[in-house]
Amino acid sequence: MAHFVIMGCGRVGATLAHTLEDAGHSVAIIDQDDRAFRRLRTGFTGRKVTGVGFDRETLKQAGVADAYAFAAVSSGDNSNILATRVARETFHVPHVVARIYDPGRAEIYQRLGIPTVAAVRWSADQVLRRILPEQHLAGDFRDPSGRLLLAEVDLNPEWIGHPLASIEKAAGIRVAYLTRFGEGILPGAGTSYQDGDTVHAMLAVDRSSEVAHILAKSPAKES
Repeated sequence: MAHFVIMGCGRVGATLAHTLEDAGHSVAIIDQDDRAFRRLRTGFTGRKVTGVGFDRETLKQAGVADAYAFAAVSSGDNSNILATRVARETFHVPHVVARIYDPGRAEIYQRLGIPTVAAVRWSADQVLRRILPEQHLAGDFRDPSGRLLLAEVDLNPEWIGHPLASIEKAAGIRVAYLTRFGEGILPGAGTSYQDGDTVHAMLAVDRSSEVAHILAKSPAKES
C-alpha cells in the first residue's frame, strides 16, 4: 500500500481519491474550501485537509513527506504547478503530475520536468497513468487476438537523444507515436527521443515485463 496526496477536491480529484482508496492505498486530499469535500462518498476514510495546496504546512498535514505520488488537479494552473514543484523539490515526492488549462504553457512545464495533462484532454485515468507507473503497461488498446498491446513505456533518462529506431531495436517494440509538449506526433525516420516525451509503443503482451526491464536500463554502449 502506498500513500497518495491529491490537491483539489473537484470531480477529478474525488474520482482519483475513490479509485486509489478502492485499490487499497491511503489517500489525503487537499482543498482550500472544506465544502468541496462533500463530493467525497460517504465512508471515505482518507485524510481531508483544508488549506492551500502549495503551503508546506498544509502539505505536511497531508503526509506528503511519505507520499509515493502527488497530483495537483485544482482549477488553477499556477497553483497546480507551484504545488507540484514544492512536492517534488522540497519533499522529493517521486511521482508528480499537474493539471493545466492552458496547453500553451505545456512546453515550459515539461522543461521543468513536471508531467502535465491539458484539461481539454483530461481524465482521472490519465492522471493514474502518471502517478501509478504500473498503469502504463495496462495499455490503451489490444488487438482482437489479445496478443498485441499499445501502451506508454518508460525509458531510462540516458535514452534521451537516441533515435527511436535504436529504442525499437533494443526492446523489440514499434513506436506508434509520441506525446511531446502535450501534443501527439507521428515519428519520422530520424526522430529521436527527447526529454519530456511520452512514448506510446506496440508490443507483445507476453513481453510487457521484459520490455519494461530493458528500457529501464541505460542503453548499451556501442562498440
